Amino acid sequence: MLALIATAPYSLILMSATGAVWAPPISLSPRLQFPRWLMLAMMALGWASVAGALQVSGWLVLTALLLAAWAYQHVAHRSLRLLGGLLTLLLALALAMHKLPGFVNPVLLKGVLVSPDGIPFTQYVNLDKACVGLVLLALVSQRSSSLAQLWAALRTGAPIAALTVAGVMAAALAGGFVRVEPKLPAYTLQFVVVNLFFTVIAEETFFRGLIQGQLARWLAQCWPQARWCGPLAVVISALLFGAAHLAGGPAYAALAALAGLGYAYAYHATGRIEAAITTHLLVNTVHFIGFTYPALAA
Repeated sequence: MLALIATAPYSLILMSATGAVWAPPISLSPRLQFPRWLMLAMMALGWASVAGALQVSGWLVLTALLLAAWAYQHVAHRSLRLLGGLLTLLLALALAMHKLPGFVNPVLLKGVLVSPDGIPFTQYVNLDKACVGLVLLALVSQRSSSLAQLWAALRTGAPIAALTVAGVMAAALAGGFVRVEPKLPAYTLQFVVVNLFFTVIAEETFFRGLIQGQLARWLAQCWPQARWCGPLAVVISALLFGAAHLAGGPAYAALAALAGLGYAYAYHATGRIEAAITTHLLVNTVHFIGFTYPALAA
C-alpha cells in the first residue's frame, strides 16, 4: 500500500469518495444537499491535477460524463433521457478503454512475475476507469440503501459467488490458462485494493449497473408478461463482457463470458450491484492467490 500512496496519493481520497456513495449527503439547507462522494471526488481530482495525472481535457470529459449520467437518471423528457443514457454509455466505454485524452495513469507494478511460469503483470492506477466506476456507482447502478439490504444481498449472492469462483477456475485449469500455484506476495493487499477500486467497480457498474439494468427494464417494458426478460439480460451482459476480452483470444473471451455469467446472475438475483462487485473481486482474488497469475506463459 505504501507504493500506492507514493505513486498516486490522490487515489486514497478517490477511494474514500467511492465509499462515501453509501453515505448520506451533506445538508446545506432544507432544500439544498450536496453528495459527500462528489465533494471528495473533486478534492481527489484537484490533487490529481496538481500531481499532473489529470489535465483540463480530462476535467471536461468527466464533467460531460457526470452530466450525461445525471440526465439519464433524472431528466423527465424521454428523448433527453435517452440521449443522456447513450452519452453515458459511450463516454464510460471510451474512458474505461483509455481512449480519451487528459489522463496520465501511473504504473504501480511493472512487468512483475507474480508466478514464475506466468506472463509478466503490469498494474496501473487507472484514474479514468476509476472515475467511470464512481459515477456509475453513484448515479446509475442499483445499490443497497441500508445495512440490512447490503447483508441480504451478500447473503443471497454468497452461493452464486462460490459457484462462480469454482466454475471459472475449473474452466481455467481445464483450458490450460493456469496451474494451481498458491502464493502471497508482499503486494497482495495492494493488488486487491487497486483491483477493486480501479477495475472491478468500473466493470461491474458498466456491464451490470448500466447495460444489464437498462436491458432488463427495456425488455420488461416491451414484454411485460414475459419471465425471460431478466435472464436474457443476464446472458447478453455476460456475452458482452466476454466480447470485451477478445483481445486475449476466443478461448479467453469464453472464459470471461463464463465469469460474466456469474457476475450478471448475482446482480439479477439480488438486485444489488454490491453482489456483482463482491463476486468479481472474489474471483480475481482467488485467481491471484491460488493460481498462476495472470496466466501461464506460452
